[in-house]
Amino acid sequence: MAAQILFFLLATVAIAAGLGMLLSRNPVGSALWLVLNLFCIAGLYLTLNAEFIAVVQILVYAGAIMVLFLFVIMLLNLDVLPEIKDIEWKKVFGFTLGMGVLGLLSFVVASSLDILPNEISARRAAEVGSATSLGEVLFTQYALPLEVIGILLLAATIGAVMLAKRKPV
Repeated sequence: MAAQILFFLLATVAIAAGLGMLLSRNPVGSALWLVLNLFCIAGLYLTLNAEFIAVVQILVYAGAIMVLFLFVIMLLNLDVLPEIKDIEWKKVFGFTLGMGVLGLLSFVVASSLDILPNEISARRAAEVGSATSLGEVLFTQYALPLEVIGILLLAATIGAVMLAKRKPV
């Protein structure tokens, strides 16, 4: 029961932090709301017995990616965004209601076709979500896609450095 309460508490804070990120007028404040959201998602992973993914979530996203975002924000010297005056709340409410109805409809269709995921035990989740089993799958079954992604990231890094070093004309 405590795990379910923690799950819904973290989910609520994650949604609130996502809305804070979207509605913040200051880019740095928006980035800090995103950090809170990423920590809440890591907590959600912990409630699902996926400790390794929770730690990677904090290290990679809340650490490295957010440092990169803040570096770009500081480099661009962004000011406070202008105030949003004309929000059509009827469209926002309609979109939110439509997404809720779509989620319920997809759940009903999935349950009627019996394609909902099966629950697994906590022991099985701990076995599958461990760093050892994840590394074994990554370096055997998914070795080629992992190498291709590494090469693409290397090419993107080299391209970004070349663009940043270009002298202005």
